[in-house]
Amino acid sequence: MASLNKVMIMGNLTRDPEVRYTPKGQAVVDIGLAVNRRYKVENETREEVTFIDVTFWGRSAEIIGQYMKKGRPLYVEGRLQLDSWEDKATGQKKSRLKVIGDEFQFLGGRDGAPGGGGGPDDEDAPPRSSRPPQQNSQRNGGNSAPASRPPQDYPAGLDDEDEIPF
Repeated sequence: MASLNKVMIMGNLTRDPEVRYTPKGQAVVDIGLAVNRRYKVENETREEVTFIDVTFWGRSAEIIGQYMKKGRPLYVEGRLQLDSWEDKATGQKKSRLKVIGDEFQFLGGRDGAPGGGGGPDDEDAPPRSSRPPQQNSQRNGGNSAPASRPPQDYPAGLDDEDEIPF
């Protein structure tokens, strides 16, 4: 039986990221994302917020720690992981789902402003994606020619925040 564990989310950071290092020197950062959902009930617009814990490792953790701040938007691709433990105070078994981030992309402009920001001439701009250039060429079938369309601030097909394909 085939299985798939893939998550794609966009949201705003709920706190400033704090990068830690394992004893072997690998960077790790735990961030919280607030993902908003707007919907209508009898001509009344309502909003619900889902809070999601995300963990990044290695260079991705360092980049997020360096450039992201509370409230900034972030697009994340990753996988779900179930953490289980026993509560020392009550002895009860506890568990929670979190996302292990594989790739990310900064959204919005610099300092949280809307728009692109960080053009090719901007030396201080953060990288737009966690995916190294060699992976991009592999995704194009090994062809080193540039993709037919330029990179965008949003993942493919998400031109407007109201048009999320669910």
